[in-house]
Amino acid sequence: MADQSRKTAPSRPLLGLTTTIPVEVALAAGFEPVDLNNRFISDPLPAGLVAQAEELGLPATLCAWIKGIYAWCLQHPEVATIVGVTQGDCSNTHALMELLTLASRRVLAFEYPHGRGAQDLARHLTGLAEQLGTNLEAAEQARRGLLPLRRDLARLDELTWQTGQVSGGENHLWLVSASDFEGDAQGFHARLRAFLREAEVRPPRTGGPRLGLLGVPPIMSGLHETLEDMGATVVFNEVPRQFAMLPPPEGGDASLVAQYLRYTYPYDVFHRLADIQRQIELRRLDGLIHYTQTFCFRQMQDLALRQGLDLPMLTLEGDRVAPVDARTRLRLEAFLEVLS
Repeated sequence: MADQSRKTAPSRPLLGLTTTIPVEVALAAGFEPVDLNNRFISDPLPAGLVAQAEELGLPATLCAWIKGIYAWCLQHPEVATIVGVTQGDCSNTHALMELLTLASRRVLAFEYPHGRGAQDLARHLTGLAEQLGTNLEAAEQARRGLLPLRRDLARLDELTWQTGQVSGGENHLWLVSASDFEGDAQGFHARLRAFLREAEVRPPRTGGPRLGLLGVPPIMSGLHETLEDMGATVVFNEVPRQFAMLPPPEGGDASLVAQYLRYTYPYDVFHRLADIQRQIELRRLDGLIHYTQTFCFRQMQDLALRQGLDLPMLTLEGDRVAPVDARTRLRLEAFLEVLS
């Protein structure tokens, strides 16, 4: 969300993240987390980063996110240590980690256990903490320290689907930025509280189809705004909400292991389906848009989502960094006509 350019040396060592990891471990170890996806897409010239990666030899038939991350890292050697998620995210991460190792970065591996077992996850969390020079007790303390911030993120989400005082686009930006808190959890929380004070005095907004946006964050820009211009509103951003790690219901297990077991993104599609179905009912959704990224294995999960969710669904595919194009606008208009 904020300008991610750096003109002075950071006060803490930077830790690049190829996707959301247990950020509490990084904070406990004294690192400043840097979500490489957010830094790539918020770069002044993200499309130029993708082109640069292709000029260096990465194929056109490769996810644009991977290419953009690679080129961004080459331009930012100050991010000297990078954690790559080798299970539970993109399979291309393995090769990306090799290329970043060749670029003289310290590259560490973390994985979410395929079987979603608590003991396995605790073991991987312990291993990550040891690699970063901390322990799970310190990470638990960091988790507790983040609870007020995460509760305010939950409040922001409520203002989206309950009253409409926060738009779907604003919801997306705040929640997706919670993967690394823009490198400064305290400053991020202060900005969030100021935004909430402003949003809470807005008049409620109602009417129009209520949509859920499923899948990875879109690489195309302006999707939420385009839908709002058409009279619809996104009241559920599936994956950004997962990135934000909103606190569990009162009485739920709030441990670090439990928090990252509830995180649906890195595990099988069936846990995603259960979570989405709960949100369909809670948020009274009228339709779903499933965004898929070209050359991503998660495109195959579109079939599972269609079979498992009984709600009208439109699938959109994005490739390059670009605004919503005319063809996509026509498809969105047709979909909204069906809903109405």
